Amino acid sequence: MPAARPGQTGGVNDFDLLVLGSGPGGQRAAIAAAKLGRKVAIVDRREMIGGVCINTGTIPSKTLREAVLYLTGLNQRELYGQSYRVKDDITVADLGMRTQHVIGRETDVIRSQLARNHVTVLAGIGRFVEPNAVAVSGGREPAGREQKVTADKIVIATGTRPARPDTVAFDDRTIIDSDGIIHMDHVPETMVVVGAGVIGIEYASMFAALGTKVTVVERRERMLEFCDLEIIEALKYHLRDLAVTFRFGETVASVERMARGAITVLESGKRIPADTVMYSAGRQGMTDGLGLEAAGLAADRRGRIEVDEHYRTEVPHIYAVGDVIGFPSLAATSMEQGRLAAHHACGEPVSDIIEVQPIGIYTIPEISFVGRTEDELTEAKVPFEVGVSRYRELARGQIIGDSYGMLKLLVSPDDRKLLGVHVFGTGATELVHIGQTVMGLGGTVDYLVNAVFNYPTLAESYKVAALDAMNKMRHIARLSQ
Repeated sequence: MPAARPGQTGGVNDFDLLVLGSGPGGQRAAIAAAKLGRKVAIVDRREMIGGVCINTGTIPSKTLREAVLYLTGLNQRELYGQSYRVKDDITVADLGMRTQHVIGRETDVIRSQLARNHVTVLAGIGRFVEPNAVAVSGGREPAGREQKVTADKIVIATGTRPARPDTVAFDDRTIIDSDGIIHMDHVPETMVVVGAGVIGIEYASMFAALGTKVTVVERRERMLEFCDLEIIEALKYHLRDLAVTFRFGETVASVERMARGAITVLESGKRIPADTVMYSAGRQGMTDGLGLEAAGLAADRRGRIEVDEHYRTEVPHIYAVGDVIGFPSLAATSMEQGRLAAHHACGEPVSDIIEVQPIGIYTIPEISFVGRTEDELTEAKVPFEVGVSRYRELARGQIIGDSYGMLKLLVSPDDRKLLGVHVFGTGATELVHIGQTVMGLGGTVDYLVNAVFNYPTLAESYKVAALDAMNKMRHIARLSQ
């Protein structure tokens, strides 16, 4: 029998690496280890292959957004008038058709990738019974029976679920969380969204585009505090234009379910009637059924697991990646965390995640940014110049009917490097990667000024914004002479 490679079991355990959860982080961990020649298995329920990301989170919500934009004709109204619609009476079935198609295709792709890389898929729910052993139940085993598997290294990638306050009586019809959105049986005429975080605002904008009168309740004084203030003000303006009402600095005291809807009672005494109430009160790590104590681990009150810079937990052979470890809780970063954890577990060196990471928020319109905000730079006393380009000044903006979009560059007047890129409008989550690349490679605003961009494109906004920043810096230099 040939000797085991470094990090392989040599037959002592069933697998070299066992992954709990098949979301973006789990997939990447399993496939990366398999490509390094390790014997790998992944555990997840048969109906949840792809994890929350594919089945109830990222993919369904972004597909729903595309369906909303298409069927409402929202993006075409500047060209064809405010009454323009592709379909007058949009139903949940219309929206769900596209969503289920994409989920099915994505699930097939993931199963194919795991099979191609010879990753064993163990259907069911896994829980620790020893530090190196997991019991899998609910798969092919008879009811009540468990399959015990052992592994040298284990990666926890179980993700999160919507947090449900104990004081709220969720019924998954009138009072729902973000998972319940894709199971709705009708498009409500009125809706209250509790929580103005990323998920809450994304869904608020989608339903507002469908014609639902949405009220957003947020206990803080502003939404999406980590974003550029000017960008958020622009988003608020557009959401108000879609008849969204904001109640900032307000806390929900109770939700009273009625025969035909619910009344949301605020601590200030306001009562807001609506057909549907959607809670977006953060996420809870899915660790309560993992039997962490049998592995010598524990999670915090939000179900999150603490890890080091290599994504190792307190137990050195157990790793954790993705939403279950907390911020930033993005599919994109989870994928990289999974890959890096697998490489470290296999003793194979690999470069760390590049520090400059983009954030994408799929509201209507989109927001995306990379780097620092004006507020952060001002607080840190870092000087900067601002360059702005507005879509309405671009030929492509006129062609597609986007007169509100904008791109903002924050530039260091000292070395002319980009400190931040902020985009609002059509294609924001795609456009931001140009700025990310320039920043990641240490480029300067001069590159954007001298580069040739296709015409007409939205990418041309980089050149316009760069010229704006450059002209401001030149004006200061002339006055200083």
